[in-house]
Amino acid sequence: MLETLNNLLAGFATAGTPINLLWAFAGCALGTAIGVLPGLGPAVTVAMLLPITGQVEPTASMIFFAGIYYGAMYGGSTTSILLNTPGETGTMVTALEGFKMAKSGRAGAALATAAIGSFVAGSIATILVTLFAPMLAEFAVKLGPPEYFCLMLLAFTTVSAVLGQSTLRGLTALFFGLALGLVGIDQITAQVRYTGGILEFMDGIEVVLVAVGLFAVAEALYNALYEGRSEASMNKLTKAHMTRREWRRSWPAWLRGTAIGFPFGTIPAGGTEIPTFLSYATERKLAGPEEKAEFGTTGAIEGVAGPEAANNAAVTGTLVPLLTLGIPTSVTAAILLSALQNYGINAGPQLFQTSSALVWALIASLYIGNVMLLVLNLPMVGLWVKLLKIPRAQLYAGILIFATVGVYGMRQSAFDLFLMYGLGLLGVVMRRYDFPTAPVIVGLILGPMAEAQMRNALSIGEGSFMVFLQRPMSATLLAVVVAVLVLPRLLARRVPR
Repeated sequence: MLETLNNLLAGFATAGTPINLLWAFAGCALGTAIGVLPGLGPAVTVAMLLPITGQVEPTASMIFFAGIYYGAMYGGSTTSILLNTPGETGTMVTALEGFKMAKSGRAGAALATAAIGSFVAGSIATILVTLFAPMLAEFAVKLGPPEYFCLMLLAFTTVSAVLGQSTLRGLTALFFGLALGLVGIDQITAQVRYTGGILEFMDGIEVVLVAVGLFAVAEALYNALYEGRSEASMNKLTKAHMTRREWRRSWPAWLRGTAIGFPFGTIPAGGTEIPTFLSYATERKLAGPEEKAEFGTTGAIEGVAGPEAANNAAVTGTLVPLLTLGIPTSVTAAILLSALQNYGINAGPQLFQTSSALVWALIASLYIGNVMLLVLNLPMVGLWVKLLKIPRAQLYAGILIFATVGVYGMRQSAFDLFLMYGLGLLGVVMRRYDFPTAPVIVGLILGPMAEAQMRNALSIGEGSFMVFLQRPMSATLLAVVVAVLVLPRLLARRVPR
């Protein structure tokens, strides 16, 4: 413990130099801006900046990239809350309740709980990284394909059962997402499948493209088609802070979100998406009758506080396997790994010995960056809320422009734009008939991963599905999946009696 503290203090000495503080601030500010823009994410940004920062000292470069990474998570929540347009896939769940809070005049409270929740979760998760990184990585590496598959199965059932007007609609949306995830090249056999002869489908369908289409484009088109010139539902800000009651409701959700998010960041199970959905499901289940009535109607603050905390805790948690095992558990972590390799640094168990100064400076920069984000964003709540005063026509035209530029910028493909607007029209239909869009994204992200883990598990079990029941943890997770599907129905039948 004493050695850890000494290393951390040395890290603060390195990260606290004026030039490194400047890189941290630049990363946080740029990350927040990137998060606000739909279609542009931290992975794209870091990849784009890799050649530019190639001449920068490695420690400064990694501090800068880390700032972009967790800054983008906060920025994405801003547009999720104000415009129902997630800048990042990890902030999709925030849009579910945050946008409804904004429409009922509580945008300030939603933005405040997102900012403070991000700070609380990020700080706690950074302390956990400091203290328990090797231990957590050791536990994560023991999980095999059967456990990973059951974990993803739990995510599928939870998301489908909780979101949407009915489980059937949720499952329909999920299966559509799973179908999209099958398009492209098979990860194991390298066979091309379900492309219809279209070359652009060879690499699969981009998650960001689908997220922007179903959320940003669908939001703009839905408002143009069904809400027209009506200004009645335009968000009106009545206050730019949280009441005492909102504080009381937020802090348990922050802690629960952190507890859910951090472990998920340390294992390759879908990045920030699963923990945010699970956190939302947890808050919805634990809500009292009065709070439960706010979910999906006027907006429940727990539905913003919990997922935002889970999101930021998971982002910080990705550093555990990245630094100690060299295993990236998210797309951005994979780009960060390539950034380390660019400098000739090999992430893994020996990294804490061979590049101790860089690792501890990076961890120290997380503490500094969390404070910077809070200072940057909390006083600016009123400024962000001024976005609500933009006339609706110009606002949604701007969303479509940003979405178009962001998606075109990914691969410079006109086909991607047609696909995005096609998915936008599908999103309008889904919203019109109360089909949830979030399970589509979950199915698309986790479908290929779940398929690969299932096939690997069956290889271990020599073709027998009993492999999932023979291992204690996977059997426990399957029992939880059954409970999620069966218990609510049993309880629903019992209550009227």
